[in-house]
Amino acid sequence: MASALSMVSAFVDFFSETDPFFEFSSYFPVQMEIEGDTWPTVEHYFQAQKFPGPENAAYRERIRNAPDPHAAKALGRTREIAIRPDWEEVKEEVMFRAVRHKFRDPVLRRLLLETGDRVLREASPQDEYWGIGPHGTGANRLGVLLMRLRDELRVGGWPARV
Repeated sequence: MASALSMVSAFVDFFSETDPFFEFSSYFPVQMEIEGDTWPTVEHYFQAQKFPGPENAAYRERIRNAPDPHAAKALGRTREIAIRPDWEEVKEEVMFRAVRHKFRDPVLRRLLLETGDRVLREASPQDEYWGIGPHGTGANRLGVLLMRLRDELRVGGWPARV
């Protein structure tokens, strides 16, 4: 008979609201205060950061107040307003900043730490950058950032620098 430990998967997959670890998704609702503003999800914050500067303040606010993360993502995909020219270089650090703020919540932080050494994977069937994509071979950058934060929390405790 297999032990209980051997029955635990080496992976923690998350993506949709019906997944056991949906809390790890950028769409999970959690109030985060970042730089004086309260954001309803990581996705809202992430999308708004594509449009820096005072000239884009109203558009960032529109994204922040979007009714759900799907709407925030759609607003962030516009190209009617130019996204910041360094977006490809900074997007992971923007995501990591948001994730750090999200996991200041003690319940979420405990859940993350309880994953042990398991590999965290955003099981998105489409996204091959932030998730594992349709073939399971994507870059899984959100999972990688979550594991980076988990490692930081183990070594340095909390609060991790935000």
